[in-house]
Amino acid sequence: MEMFSSRIREGNFVLNEKNYSIKWTTKQIENGWKITGFIKGKPGRIEFFKTYSSKKILINNWQSWGPCKVINTDHFKLPRQIDDNWQYTASLFPDIFEKQIQSDYFILEENKLYGFLSSRIAHPFFTVQKNAMTAYIDYFDAVFDEYVPLETFVILEGADESFLLEKYGELIAKENNVSIRKQSIIGWCSWYQYFLNLTWQEILKNINLASNYPFEVFQIDDGYEKDIGDWLIVKDGFPQLYQMAETIAKNGMKPGIWIAPFCVSESSSISQNHPDWLVKEEGGPKVAFRNWDHQIFSLDLSKSEVKKWLCELFSTLRKMGYLYFKIDFLFSGAILGKRHNGSTPIQVFREGLEVIRKAVKDAFILGCGSPLLPAVGFVDGMRVGPDTAPFWGENVPDEGAPAAKWSLRNAITRHFMHRKLWLNDPDCLLLRSEQTSLTLNERELYAYTCGVLDNIIIVSDDLSLIDDQGKEILNKTLRLISGSAFVKNIMSTDGYEITSRGTKSGDVKLFVDLEKRIFSLEIKTER
Repeated sequence: MEMFSSRIREGNFVLNEKNYSIKWTTKQIENGWKITGFIKGKPGRIEFFKTYSSKKILINNWQSWGPCKVINTDHFKLPRQIDDNWQYTASLFPDIFEKQIQSDYFILEENKLYGFLSSRIAHPFFTVQKNAMTAYIDYFDAVFDEYVPLETFVILEGADESFLLEKYGELIAKENNVSIRKQSIIGWCSWYQYFLNLTWQEILKNINLASNYPFEVFQIDDGYEKDIGDWLIVKDGFPQLYQMAETIAKNGMKPGIWIAPFCVSESSSISQNHPDWLVKEEGGPKVAFRNWDHQIFSLDLSKSEVKKWLCELFSTLRKMGYLYFKIDFLFSGAILGKRHNGSTPIQVFREGLEVIRKAVKDAFILGCGSPLLPAVGFVDGMRVGPDTAPFWGENVPDEGAPAAKWSLRNAITRHFMHRKLWLNDPDCLLLRSEQTSLTLNERELYAYTCGVLDNIIIVSDDLSLIDDQGKEILNKTLRLISGSAFVKNIMSTDGYEITSRGTKSGDVKLFVDLEKRIFSLEIKTER
């Protein structure tokens, strides 16, 4: 099916192709058009919509670490080379990503937004090539004997691109019946201080020091587990998981734990004892990515045995007292590969999230390294950018690698998702003045921006290294939250203006320039 925006008209339509049939309805909505419908057969990848492309566009990566950024199509460098160890963090379809400009779920240009509101079965994405923008819906190898819903598509028009993004977020929330937690999260995380060198002694030290901070959550990150996949077996020197949760709870905080539930290491007991549980390629287990000096495989989430194991794992952790789950490397659940049944990678990914959601009940779920649109409705919070780092990253390529600069940029460009799809996690504040390359100005810029955006606020420092300046940055940041934020001039490459009404300090205006690393903050305490 191919349409041009100038030819869109209201009505009901049918298209019968050799391998599939589509029935769709086009209707006008406020600020644009909406297309819904049904499809059956073996559609594979369909060309859904095509029009001309602007030179300046905002593109979006399919998973939370990937960039959401403004580009000029004339100056965008192609072809690109992807690291084979991380190809699926770049794109679900690396072969397309290397050769064409690609944007997943939506594209924003001057005065117009094209976007999908759902990703329940298929993966919707856009390409830009030779001044043409094409929207695709990929159903992989699935065969549908009966009609199944199309992924809903909208075209929004208006003079303010920031407004169009906000409207798009509202429509996604409505399409997926999203319920948002009112209260945000303030907490501590071990990762950006200790990484894999985490010890129980350091955890105990920070639990004790945390009494001087307003932390609601205390989250233990990667480094406690014996192996990726063997989550209930801890490293030497750590107490049992239930004892760690008890210790945190006794100190007045909610226990949090990191876990990468959809992937297993080649050395784990799961991959050794249950090779039939893994996504396959050419008869053997498919490598999702390489990390921790190991090949990492993906669990086949279409198998009932895998879903039973996943349910028991999270139910056990919930019974131990964990109330905050950072579930990471989620893209691995949706990679290409052979699975047990004919479900698409998107369908089984959502089935896996549904199992976790039911198992942890009312506990808080933070998604990370996750496909974005398919996760809507399953997680309470979502990381919306790459890992931050104890350095700004001015020379780090804008491709999803750790850098404070790109992590913060994504928190700004994906702000429209906050309190519509979930609570946005901009990644952790790093407030220490030692063991970091971040200047005082950079630490302030990062923290205050996250505060004005009303994001989740998590500190990731050895608390003994935070001096009075660091404490004041945190206190000021927490006085900037709880407002209704709006990012102006979202298509700008010269800085962003963010306004927020009703913060704990009053109405706020923040100007941020990430290239020059400057900011200005205005607070109106009187209405």
